[in-house]
Amino acid sequence: MPVPHHHRPVGPLTGGVLALAVLAVSSSAPLVAFAAAPALAIAFWRNLLAVGVLGPFALARRRAEFRALTRSDAGREGPVATGREGRAPAVAGRREGWWCVLSGVALAAHFATWMPSVQLTSVAAAVALVATQPAWQGLIARGQGRRLPPAVWAGIAVAVAGAVLASGADFAVSGRAFAGDLLAVAGGLFAAVYTALGERARVTVSTTTYTTICYGVCALILLVVCLVGGVPLGGYDTGTWLAILGLVAGAQLLGHSMFNYALRRVSATTVSMLILLEAPGAALIAWAWLGQLPRVGALPGLALILAGVTVVVLGGARATRPS
Repeated sequence: MPVPHHHRPVGPLTGGVLALAVLAVSSSAPLVAFAAAPALAIAFWRNLLAVGVLGPFALARRRAEFRALTRSDAGREGPVATGREGRAPAVAGRREGWWCVLSGVALAAHFATWMPSVQLTSVAAAVALVATQPAWQGLIARGQGRRLPPAVWAGIAVAVAGAVLASGADFAVSGRAFAGDLLAVAGGLFAAVYTALGERARVTVSTTTYTTICYGVCALILLVVCLVGGVPLGGYDTGTWLAILGLVAGAQLLGHSMFNYALRRVSATTVSMLILLEAPGAALIAWAWLGQLPRVGALPGLALILAGVTVVVLGGARATRPS
């Protein structure tokens, strides 16, 4: 089973892709706050519309790869997908196809747990608890047999503490708030599982094929959840539809997809840490666009997030640098 124990040093292209991804996902929270639609419906539409954009290209250019993912012995001796992403030995087959499907299931579980948590507990508590994703990511890496350097664990701890401080989390004691807290923790766990599964799939599966399958599975599951829960999927005003289209173009295609692209080059733990930069990025966008000034007390927390991410990225680079 191919697990990328070692990743190549981050080059200028990958660094630029990651910076673009952070900027794109930072637009997510302000757009969701602006849109007058249920959060689960927004999650459904952003995944479905992303598949509508990626699907035709994927079917036209990656048809052989899709077929290979349905065969247990596919691609064991030659490259399935080469091109701009490199020439890694291809071992894509039915097993790798299941990684793509399970990643979509985990992404849907993330949306279905974290978004309702905001309605049960405080937004601050939900944001702080879902920010435990890097810690879960480190434990998953440990379970896969990868030893993270002490500096990486220290950076994770600093960044998670910064997320709690920046959100101003006030953990209530009521049963409703406690249920919301548990859902937020589960949202962070499922986000880590989604990233870890994506890391495995991206060893051999192209970005376009992987994201098309993942987003398609996620959209299908969220559709069922919305229909069962009676969540309205239409009847929104023009501004809301424009915000959803903005989410598709930004947070989904340029955000999630670019992070998925980078998973062949950097570890899932590093990607999870970089996602925490969404907090200061979203604060800046909300300030510039919606006029929402960040709390003064949040600034030290945002600084800790930046410091923690820096420690993890530098610590991971030292760990993978050849001696």
